[in-house]
Amino acid sequence: MVLNPVISKLAGKLVVLASASPRRLDILRNAGMRFEVVPSWFKETLDKRLFKAPQEYAVETAKQKALEVARRMPCNHRKTPDIVIGADTIVSVDGMILEKPRDKQDAYRMLSSLSGKEHSVFTGVAVILCHDKENEVDYQIVDFYEETKVKFADLSEDLLWEYIDSGEPMDKAGGYGIQALGGMLVEYVHGDFLNVVGFPLNHFCKQLDVIYNRPPSCCRGDAAPCPAPNQPPLSSSSTHAARPACSQSGETLPSTTSRGQLIHDVHLRECGDSEEAREDLQRIIPLMDGFKASKALFTASKMGVFDLLQHRLALNAAQVAQELKSSVKGTERLLEACVSLNLLKISKCEAPPVYENTDLAKRFLLSDAPWSLLGYMAHCDDTVWPLFNHLDSAVQEGANQHHKAFGKNPGDLFQDTVYSGQEVKLRFMKAMDNIAKVTGRAVATAFDLSAFKTACDLGGCTGAMAAEITRAHPGMSVTVFDLPTVIEMTHHFHSPSAEDRVTFVSGDFFKDALPKADLYILSRILHDWSDEKVQLLLGRIAEMCTPGCGLLLSEIFLDEGRTGPSRGLLQALSMSEGRQRSAGQYDLLLKSHAFIAAGIKQTGNLLDAMLCVKV
Repeated sequence: MVLNPVISKLAGKLVVLASASPRRLDILRNAGMRFEVVPSWFKETLDKRLFKAPQEYAVETAKQKALEVARRMPCNHRKTPDIVIGADTIVSVDGMILEKPRDKQDAYRMLSSLSGKEHSVFTGVAVILCHDKENEVDYQIVDFYEETKVKFADLSEDLLWEYIDSGEPMDKAGGYGIQALGGMLVEYVHGDFLNVVGFPLNHFCKQLDVIYNRPPSCCRGDAAPCPAPNQPPLSSSSTHAARPACSQSGETLPSTTSRGQLIHDVHLRECGDSEEAREDLQRIIPLMDGFKASKALFTASKMGVFDLLQHRLALNAAQVAQELKSSVKGTERLLEACVSLNLLKISKCEAPPVYENTDLAKRFLLSDAPWSLLGYMAHCDDTVWPLFNHLDSAVQEGANQHHKAFGKNPGDLFQDTVYSGQEVKLRFMKAMDNIAKVTGRAVATAFDLSAFKTACDLGGCTGAMAAEITRAHPGMSVTVFDLPTVIEMTHHFHSPSAEDRVTFVSGDFFKDALPKADLYILSRILHDWSDEKVQLLLGRIAEMCTPGCGLLLSEIFLDEGRTGPSRGLLQALSMSEGRQRSAGQYDLLLKSHAFIAAGIKQTGNLLDAMLCVKV
């Protein structure tokens, strides 16, 4: 195989695939590659109109996916990768780019446009070579694309809808998967079959061969790309052959499209141009309008729009308005806004349109969904939103604005929440329960906890996190330790069973004796309190621990350089007495109490995790 001589060159290197596509994983693993999967957080929102050809869009998207991962890994307390691979597959027909369908109607539109026609499948690939320097990382990018021609048979309506109803089109570019049921739609394929599946393995191997077996000479001070020795001549096919170029320190070398070759080195600092300005404009607009999207989400959730459309199917705006006792005009505009946010979709193309929930809404916005976030959103709307309405005063004064928002000081507000009437308390606990259920599995499985038999979840509220811990580790029992007024309400959330290994004990972890355990859990606790109280709590835990005991910390870990977008940095603007920290800062804090970090995990969920052991 052409890949075999290259595989040995990758031995001992940290190779990262910036994609969670199971099809790409299978293709590369079957070829014998060993790699780590770190899905990219890059939002695929590039303006297609800015690209002269579909393949350029695919290549740029692949490059941005790979660069995001390459830059995030060392900033998030992880090792700098040696190689990051990004890919993006699109379908193009009649000059239009088809990506993944939004819903069944969109899938029908795509597949209808392909019926009886030949179309192109493009996969853009970017290979990022990372080079650690003293205080920075240089990135060399090799990017290319592969094109495969595919011809569909003439498809009947019955066949189209049978395929769409199978569910297969929904996560496939162009609305079909050639390796599965979608193969029945295809009349012929000209080119690389694996490229249609999702990754051009043959072309990728040839590029690895160029990178590792025919390295370029150095061209310091020359802004033009360096030609690779013995570069094979380009064929007349529509694929790109990439050749490496050497970087000029501190500079970004432009891509060259001479004879279809795309290659450039990238430094951390990039210069701007008119295209970058347009891209930046697309980034700044969502930031300016983000508050509108949040309020539309909160309002639709509070009014019960998503629950209504789940239990009453095929309603139009007037029918929804009647059920919600709201105006038709206002309801219609709210529903249309939710469609634009991918929370709702139009299920039937008729007048007036009929609405239904998207998969996103079904997963997070139904009151009875396992991962429902309705309680947390109600907390954000009722408590966090009023605070951020006074953000200018908070920044000027360097203090929280509880008094302006609620007419109470922070202590009174906390007392009102925890010791208030049942309705207010339940709303707060529901918000905490939501976050614990959504994040619990990721935190519980972040590390092997089999060495610990007993655990104590301090401030564990409803027991949702404790339940996930016991499910992930059958040999462990967990005690939830929280204030008496919280524990007395946990029966609304937790239903004990004969097999249950979660128990509840009431107390104040700043004052009362802590339950004895092998492992202490602090989930979303430390960021709430002042440095003085954090030191007090960690000191009390340390006193209870003997060498070998563990502490599982779950928080939002800030980027070390504070350069990336972070929920933690935005949350810190509430000016609470506590503060957000990076993984490194938590590490130093815990070391001062004789806890050594055994592992740090960026979960990709709402909370990250750190496991520490007492020495």
